[in-house]
Amino acid sequence: MDRNIEKYRAFVAAADCGNVTRAAASLSVSQSTVSKMISDLEKEWDLTLMLRNRYGVKLTPDGELLLPYVRHLLEDCEKLEEKVTDIRGLSSGIIRIGTFQSIAEHWMPKIIRSFHADYPNIRYELLMGDYDEIENWIEQGRVDCGFLRLPTRPEFDTLFLTDDTYRVVLPKDHPLGRKSAIDPQDLNGLPFLLLEHGGRTEVSELLERYHITPDVHFTTWDDYAIMAMVESGQGVAILPQLILQRIPYDILIRPLSVPAKSRIVLAMKNRKTISKAMAKFLEYLPVREKED
Repeated sequence: MDRNIEKYRAFVAAADCGNVTRAAASLSVSQSTVSKMISDLEKEWDLTLMLRNRYGVKLTPDGELLLPYVRHLLEDCEKLEEKVTDIRGLSSGIIRIGTFQSIAEHWMPKIIRSFHADYPNIRYELLMGDYDEIENWIEQGRVDCGFLRLPTRPEFDTLFLTDDTYRVVLPKDHPLGRKSAIDPQDLNGLPFLLLEHGGRTEVSELLERYHITPDVHFTTWDDYAIMAMVESGQGVAILPQLILQRIPYDILIRPLSVPAKSRIVLAMKNRKTISKAMAKFLEYLPVREKED
């Protein structure tokens, strides 16, 4: 791959992530590599593309002007690469995936290991984000597919993967820990740590459905921040089971006595137009074509 193409990838990734560290993680390279590639690109073009500060990076007016052109160039390069791959077979190619934290940690390593054993020359780009970001990446063509929880945008093609059951998370010495299952009314009035981001309100909807009125002390989209605060005794929470595997926190996990789950899907803009590599990758996912 031409070095300039790699520089363009670094520039677009940093612009999308707003942070060099996250951009480096998405490209599976070091932070210094991304910084150097962007710096080299700025020297070649004799332009300042990004402003760096302790909070991340921000595009300059020149960077904002050039970003769409660089993005389109990369898309064309990837289409060319995919076409060559289709002609030659799965001897090369790239799969770009948008994912949230629990899937990235507990599913992707095993899936990629199995796929890589059969197709060692396929590369991967994982972009970590929240649901809104992943939906936007799919719509923009930034990723080939993305893991999401239903409901998602109706225009997407989706493949149902699994149900993720919500659990109650308690400090280790909490009185409710003596119960094998937690009734919704048990949470009324308790200090509560709410998992929520923007328009995504799965836990809030669950509270409303079962008429639970806890005393919300803290709201965040970071599962691990909530678990750390629960461990320190600052409240209780409801979290999806998938994120509660192999956790480093000394907390109690109990089921709710009522149904509480979300549906995890793999979403694509159009399944009919995916690359050969992407189509093959789908065979390695635990797809359940019909929901229970």
